[in-house]
Amino acid sequence: MARPAQFERDDVLEKAMQAFWDQGYNATSMASLVDATSLKPGSIYAAFGSKEGLFLAALDHYAQQSVARIKRALADADTPLQGIRGFFLSMGREAAGEHAGRSCLLVNTVLEISRQNEMVQKRVNRHLADIEALFLHALKTAQANGELLPDKDPKALAAFLMTSIWGLRVLGGTKPAPARTKAVAKQLLTLLD
Repeated sequence: MARPAQFERDDVLEKAMQAFWDQGYNATSMASLVDATSLKPGSIYAAFGSKEGLFLAALDHYAQQSVARIKRALADADTPLQGIRGFFLSMGREAAGEHAGRSCLLVNTVLEISRQNEMVQKRVNRHLADIEALFLHALKTAQANGELLPDKDPKALAAFLMTSIWGLRVLGGTKPAPARTKAVAKQLLTLLD
């Protein structure tokens, strides 16, 4: 009889996510995953099937954190547009902050492997669609409440906001000055006026 897994799944996913985020998928070896997670290779294969299986689970873990963060920003604000503005101003600060240089795991994945791996591409697209849907709902609510002008297209704005996350994250990968990322975030938010 096989022994049950003796690890906390979220802890392992967090550690694997950090390894993939720091090194990229291709450069992250099974040995580095063993070091990062403190699991033996057999435990990794038993729990996730393969390096790719662990990567997809770590990517899902990252996306869930991203969605939860956007949901919190929207829920904590008095209005939907205030939530969106707060989220992007926070992203602007982070793009020049302590973790600048890492970019975004979803963006990194698109650039590194999603064009060669249809399963990964579908997974990334699903996560990006989830993020876009959060913005779309907030923008439609803002428009219904009179906070967003009626001539604005919530669907196009939601796609723009989701894409703007990519831009800010890539800009963050260049280790920019804080004033620059703040200015970029403020400028992109003028489309909501």
